[in-house]
Amino acid sequence: MPPQSLRRRKTALLALALERTAPVTLQQQLCEQLREIILAGRLPPGARLPSSRALAAELGCSRNTVVTAFDQLLSEGYLEGQAGSGTYVCRVLPEELLGVAPPAEADSASSEVSGGTAGPRLAGRAAAIVDLSRRDRDRHRPAPGPAQGPAQGPAAVPAPNPAQAPGETLRAFLSGPETNDFPFDVWGRLYARIWRRPADRLLQLDSAAGMQSLRAAIAGYLRAYRGLQCDWRQVIVTTGAQAAIGLATQMLLEPGDAVWIEEPGYVGLRGPLLATGAKLVPVPLDGEGISVAAGARLAPKARAAVVTPSHHYPLGTTLTLARRLELLEWAREADAWILEDDYDSEYRYAGRPLASLQGLAAGRGEAGRVIYVGTFSKVLFPSIRIGYLVVPEALVEPLTAGQAALGAMPSALVQPVLAGFIEEGYFATHVRRMRRLYAARQAALVKAVRTHLDDLLTVTPDDAGLHVMAGLKAPLAARLGDQGAARVAAAAGIGVVPLANFFHGPATRQGLMLGYAGVPEDEIDRGARRLGEALRTAMGS
Repeated sequence: MPPQSLRRRKTALLALALERTAPVTLQQQLCEQLREIILAGRLPPGARLPSSRALAAELGCSRNTVVTAFDQLLSEGYLEGQAGSGTYVCRVLPEELLGVAPPAEADSASSEVSGGTAGPRLAGRAAAIVDLSRRDRDRHRPAPGPAQGPAQGPAAVPAPNPAQAPGETLRAFLSGPETNDFPFDVWGRLYARIWRRPADRLLQLDSAAGMQSLRAAIAGYLRAYRGLQCDWRQVIVTTGAQAAIGLATQMLLEPGDAVWIEEPGYVGLRGPLLATGAKLVPVPLDGEGISVAAGARLAPKARAAVVTPSHHYPLGTTLTLARRLELLEWAREADAWILEDDYDSEYRYAGRPLASLQGLAAGRGEAGRVIYVGTFSKVLFPSIRIGYLVVPEALVEPLTAGQAALGAMPSALVQPVLAGFIEEGYFATHVRRMRRLYAARQAALVKAVRTHLDDLLTVTPDDAGLHVMAGLKAPLAARLGDQGAARVAAAAGIGVVPLANFFHGPATRQGLMLGYAGVPEDEIDRGARRLGEALRTAMGS
């Protein structure tokens, strides 16, 4: 690139300003401001950024600050680069992959977060929460077609030939449950029976913990199928799993308290934790699940650990019995809480469902350490927005009072219908039907990947869940990486999620999350074939 062209691009970045006294780190400030500049179009796709050394000199900060900010934006998909050739703005941005057009100008809230003067003054942690929202947008909408305009820069991913661009957008391989097979006729009859002439008690505010009938139905189900030891009074109904985690952490944590989170892990749970002012401590996983030894080194006095022991999201790892006991022992010694997120435990295809961590703790007399989190969004349909907590008896009153004070009680319209759906056996029947359907679709996906993508991806069956994590074989990993592969897939009308999206820090491994639960078997095969063709075209093979 000619020197004058480089000076023009550097000049566009001179509007950056880092405040040493701001409540967020210099790295965070730089990330947020670069992201806003990219989304506003002031740095166009394919534009080359100054070197980390040059930008550090311009801003008067350490080179490590710039390198770490670049690494974060690389992992989020805003930047791309290759060793020795520079760092470039991605040709297709994350918002475009999700069908969201970036705003022409940053809105007032984001300009304030990024150091502007217009708009309301937000809390320091608001920037991190807004960032998480951007990274965790709806993953269920269809992927867009090919991006327009030529790619710029040597690191840009080649787009498939427009003449070969598909006219059909498939559901493959979006994550989420199948909703077309939900028994809405049964649900509708229950709803009409309850609300055609509702009882007076349904028209009044019940306990802030939820309707007793639903709490009792949930407790009965959990005792029978998940091995929990609980009474209905210990169940608190919420507006989803994120709300459940938010309620528990707001009532139990002080700002600045360290919390273990799985690395990689579910991005959605980080927002409620950040809203409490918690300090997130990413703890790596190994073949047995979250590494308690690593967590103890990173933050031995953490106040809580949020884990998915039955089926890790997104890797699918199961926390071993030895590791569960180790985690319980750490929580006892550190006087810490364990939040057990059991988000998709119903869908297990091999062997008996694993006992919950709460049940194991109760059997050892340590149930007072574990808070169990569940949701119906993965089992029924996402918009139901009903989740729940199962808390130790000592927490029932304060958490119920906290939910009342925050005004976050779930609507009474759905609760009695869901209670009847469970009590009358429809819930168990639906789970059994969907378990058979999802097992068949997973088998179809594994077969399709091995048939059409065997030279690019490696995949093994999973005993549970709604997706599989495919590993990248060496040529694909070296040429495109998981984020580049996801961009190519989006241009071909295929939705996949790169493993890099689930890391809190820089990604240390690569993979593609392929959902199958909501994808018919014929679309699974067509999607795998189209994905293979698009990736090979992009790789020039």
